[in-house]
Order: sequence, then C-alpha cells, then structure tokens
Amino acid sequence: MTGDPTTDLLRIGDEVAAALADGRAVVALESTLLAHGLPPGDNRRVADELEQRVRDAGAVPATVAVLDGAVRIGLSPAQLDRVCGTPPLVKLSVRDVGPALAAGVDGATTVASTAALAHQAGVGVFATGGLGGVHRGAAETFDVSADLGVLARTPIVVVCAGVKSILDVPATLEYLETLSVPVVGYRTDRLPGFYLSDTGLSLPWRADDPAQVAAIVRARRALALDDAAVVLANPLPVDRQLDPALHDRTLADGLALLESEGVSGKDVTPRLLEYFHAATHGESLRVNVDLVASNVELASAVAVALATGR
Repeated sequence: MTGDPTTDLLRIGDEVAAALADGRAVVALESTLLAHGLPPGDNRRVADELEQRVRDAGAVPATVAVLDGAVRIGLSPAQLDRVCGTPPLVKLSVRDVGPALAAGVDGATTVASTAALAHQAGVGVFATGGLGGVHRGAAETFDVSADLGVLARTPIVVVCAGVKSILDVPATLEYLETLSVPVVGYRTDRLPGFYLSDTGLSLPWRADDPAQVAAIVRARRALALDDAAVVLANPLPVDRQLDPALHDRTLADGLALLESEGVSGKDVTPRLLEYFHAATHGESLRVNVDLVASNVELASAVAVALATGR
C-alpha cells in the first residue's frame, strides 16, 4: 500500500494515524462483536476494556466501524457509545460497505469487513473472537461465511479463538486449506473452537511466542507469499472454556430453535450467540469476553513484535 490511505470515505483516527506514521504497533478491533455479540451495557464496558488491554501491551487500538458516511479506523469514546447503543447498528460485511456508505447508513463491521478495511488503512494485525466459516448443511444451502474469501485475499494477522463451534468446523478448516490460508496454533497443535479449547482437529503448524508469529509473517512477505491472512488460533485454557456437555446440549437446542424460527444467513450467528447467553445463564458471555480479551492481548504482543523487529 502506498500513499496516504485517508480519504473522504476512509477516516483514520488521529491516534491511529500517528502510530502508523511512526511505525508503532496498531491492533484492529471489530465492531460487530460490540453491536451484536454482547448485550447492551456489557458491550460498552468490554469496548473500553479491550482498548485498554491493547494500550497496556504497548500498542494502539483501532476499532473499526462505518459512521457518518465514512469508514472509521479508530473510534472516539462518543463513537464507541454509538456502536454500543440500541437499536444495534446494521451488520456490515464487505459487500455491504459500499451501499451503506452511499446511503449514509451507520454500521458495525464483521470479521471480513474489519480485516479488509484495516488492511486498506495499513493495519497489519486484527483481534477478534471466532471466525465464521462453513455453516452446517452448507452442501444444500451454500451458506459459507464471507470471512473465508476475504481472508484468502487479505494479508493481515487474525488472532482468534479458532472457528465458531456452532459451524461445520472440519469443513471450515478444509476450506481454509483450499484457499491457502495458514492456520497456526498458538502454543497448541489443535484447532480451538471458540467456546471450546479443542475441537479435536489437528493443525500442521504452531507458534509458541509472538516472535515466532512475527517471523512467519516476515518470511511470507519476503517471498511474496502474503496474499492471504495468517490465522493465529489462540485457545482458552481448558479450565476457562464452556463446559463441553453444556455446550453440546445448548448447541443442539439452539440449532432446533433456528430451524423453527426460519433463521438463516448472517442472522444465524447473532441469534445463536443470544440463545447461548440465555440458555447458559451468562456463562457463554463470560467465555466470550475471556477469549476476546486473550486474543486482544496476544494480537497486541504480535503487533509489537512486528513493529520492533523482534
């Protein structure tokens, strides 16, 4: 990327712009997690907590959203208030950003749109919760998250807790391989599954510290192999995951509920997360916040390692 990425449609906050100009560490954060993934009230508290964790690690947070006719890379407290307000902002994937900007519609960015827009702004590391992927029954519905296609063409490090366990996880991992998106386990050889620390699926590569992750990124850049993202899968400790029996029972009931309500497409994940929160009496929310916080801390350490050459 060359030149100043700031345009009338892409506005980089002053703190983020200064950090990028100085070559300091910046971590992108998505806004759909805040607008749709967490309950009102909790979301605003978590937004501040996540940004503070980035700063405590020596990096600058860049929460991404579409507000007032422009993509915003780095939000003010007042803008975070709007992202976390009610009713929730429209959920915007990459395909939705152009129409939303043209119509003057405010929106929260998903994994796909946050990754793409952060890369446009020159941000190289992104922390989120869990990836979207191949939905159950996709052989009939062709329901595959836009996350996967965007990651195949966006050179950014995505730190996540693996693939959301509500999806067809083996098919998602296979699809990422087909798209040549490397999935690296952080201090693990197994793919985590969002609420669960271990999906039972093996990963071919692992990294045991942020410097190793930075070395992977530098090697890909040096050989011009960095057309795709690097997915860094960071599991929660086993004693912090959602109880697997509770998870499986809640998932089965939630899938049945989706079928009875006729929920499909981009509405599946927020509806299931809402159901998990209610059915587990808030335990899934605790896990969700824990895993995002852990991913933010790791992403910040990776961003610092890349910025400092460690």
